[in-house]
Amino acid sequence: MHADYRIWPRQLLLWSIALAVVNAFYIPGWSVKSYKDEEQIPLFVNKVYSDNTQLQYAYYDLPFVCPPTGQKSPETNLVSGHSMSLNLGEVLRGDRIRTSDYELNMGQDKECQFLCKREVSGPDVKRARELVSEGYVAEWIVDNLPGATSFVTVDKTKKYYAAGFKMGYMDYSHNTGKARYFINNHVTIVLRWRKAPGRDGEAGGKLIVGFEVYAKSIDTQYHLANGCPGDVHNTNEGFELYIPSNTTDPSAYALSSYTPPPEEDLSENAKLTIPYTYSVYFREDDKIEWANRWDLYFVNQEESSKIHWLAIINSLSIATLLTTVVAVILARTIKGDIKGHTKEGGAEEGKIRLRKKKPSSGSRTPRAGEKATHGLLDQAGDVENDADVSSDEEPLEDVTGWKLLHGDVFRPPVRGGLLAPLIGSGMQLLFMTGGLLVLSCFGILNPSFRGGFVSVGVGLFVFAGVFSGYFSGRVYRTFGGHSWKKNTLMTAVLFPGLLFALVFILNLFVWAQASSTAIPFGTLVGLGALWLFIQLPLVYAGSWYGFVRTGAWEHPTKVNAIPRQIPAQSWYIRGAQGILLAGLLPFAVIFIELMFVFKSLWQDKSGYYYVFGFLAVVSIILVLTVIEVTVVATYMQLCAENYHWWWQSFFIGGSSAVWVFVYCAWYYFTKLHIQGFISSMLFFSYSFLACVVYGLLTGTVGFLTAYAFVRRIYG
Repeated sequence: MHADYRIWPRQLLLWSIALAVVNAFYIPGWSVKSYKDEEQIPLFVNKVYSDNTQLQYAYYDLPFVCPPTGQKSPETNLVSGHSMSLNLGEVLRGDRIRTSDYELNMGQDKECQFLCKREVSGPDVKRARELVSEGYVAEWIVDNLPGATSFVTVDKTKKYYAAGFKMGYMDYSHNTGKARYFINNHVTIVLRWRKAPGRDGEAGGKLIVGFEVYAKSIDTQYHLANGCPGDVHNTNEGFELYIPSNTTDPSAYALSSYTPPPEEDLSENAKLTIPYTYSVYFREDDKIEWANRWDLYFVNQEESSKIHWLAIINSLSIATLLTTVVAVILARTIKGDIKGHTKEGGAEEGKIRLRKKKPSSGSRTPRAGEKATHGLLDQAGDVENDADVSSDEEPLEDVTGWKLLHGDVFRPPVRGGLLAPLIGSGMQLLFMTGGLLVLSCFGILNPSFRGGFVSVGVGLFVFAGVFSGYFSGRVYRTFGGHSWKKNTLMTAVLFPGLLFALVFILNLFVWAQASSTAIPFGTLVGLGALWLFIQLPLVYAGSWYGFVRTGAWEHPTKVNAIPRQIPAQSWYIRGAQGILLAGLLPFAVIFIELMFVFKSLWQDKSGYYYVFGFLAVVSIILVLTVIEVTVVATYMQLCAENYHWWWQSFFIGGSSAVWVFVYCAWYYFTKLHIQGFISSMLFFSYSFLACVVYGLLTGTVGFLTAYAFVRRIYG
């Protein structure tokens, strides 16, 4: 059989759209840029950041670095200081990428190149000291690679990168003990390259596989007339951020052996000139493949992989224990109860049929209108059922537990109009999270796709509004709601409104700090338009389809007119105690993996979180654990004759979010060294938002699991 290579117009259109998407966006691993000898390589400056604070700043906004000259490069047609176009994720993560005046030409080494002399005032020196003391590092970019400082492991067998380079360093005076601050005013740039494959390599094309930056502080006394130091590598005296005062009179101490240290002047009129220079070296490196050039940024992969496997084994152990418990409940208790209940005839409208002992000789059959001595109503057909019962006396069955709740178990919950939008938002977040994990596991979302994780996440969240509206509308209809448009509006506003309001308030504080972490006003307007013109119509369409077209889920039993009285509950079932106890098990599944996520987000921003395969496995185990915990907790609640399981299942599913937030607080006080009120507020606010997202997601899983479980045992 010959293959059919005909391309129909429809297929041609789809391929054209796909190619347009590929050409419009950078797909990691597909875009390979080669350079010929002496070809200019643009260097972009981005921002400065620190592990000790959540505030980032654009590199060219700093008052003590060389400003862009505005000159246009004839080779690249890039203007110095020109802002590069950014995707949504890059803007939200604080990137501010601009072209620089650093001249890099493939294969041309430069021992030293003068860049500029920057005259700064006293307040500017004070600002530079603050950034140095807080451990800020600068991020530069060449060929989509962040500049990095090279290190080796303890056993000196492996090399790895830490993204960024220090702005300066601190030291302490041997005489006074006071802190001294030094600015790194010279950088050594090392670009590692290898020959390009195929015809491009034969034509002299070279690929960049490494971008290293080594910063150094060099005092002005070692600079020559051309502005460069006489010996870059062997100079150890640094350039101190210090402006001496002119008020000290040395003649006053002419007859004394003591000479006081000069006073410092940090006034607006005080001036300090900082010279900036750089060196460039190109080194061939055939050991690094272009496709694997990011591997050096992933620190200690083998050691961390062992810990990840330990986390998976821990999660599987907990999940296996819970699976055993659920299997026992389903195989023995519930299966036996359902079998016995079915044999006895089931229930209709909340009434349960019971078996009676066969009347002995001489006993009187109750007349019409008389009540049985046990107080429960018999239904028609008991005479036929009595024929199957042994003549031996049989004790009356003890009807207790969940079987008594047929007429109340599907009673709509209190404030169901709030629960339905929460379930819709949870499904929206579940779709978004699942999509991000799948794309990350396939390598589409990785560190080389800068800002891609956030950009794609926002896109998935917006387009998942249709799922949010569908599930919210259908659950709302199941609860007996009628104002589906009101429910639609609440679904579209509840979680996005909370998110937008909190981000906007935080943005006001960050704006006041002139940080690049602040979201620009235009971006906020764009996000609002994205919600208003795309997500809101999608939520409306999904809600209409779920409420009007599909309708409510049908329940296997009817609801009694009069609610049943709930007996006293045990301490581990009622209130917050049972909810918090149930949340411990899902938290135990993920807490080891949380350690790596937190380290990448808060503690070591120079590294990158990359093990999305392990994260996906742990997430699947987490979902299974939430399902099993909810089944066990719901069964225990029903056995206690408590039919208020709707909200309870949602809270039990999302209860581990409380423990995650407690873990965030513990991590803040024991692991981090965050300084300043604004940074601390950002940490706890972002942690709260993350826990809300996590709680909505797992709470929705718990609710849907409990609903399916209850429908199954009462069906």
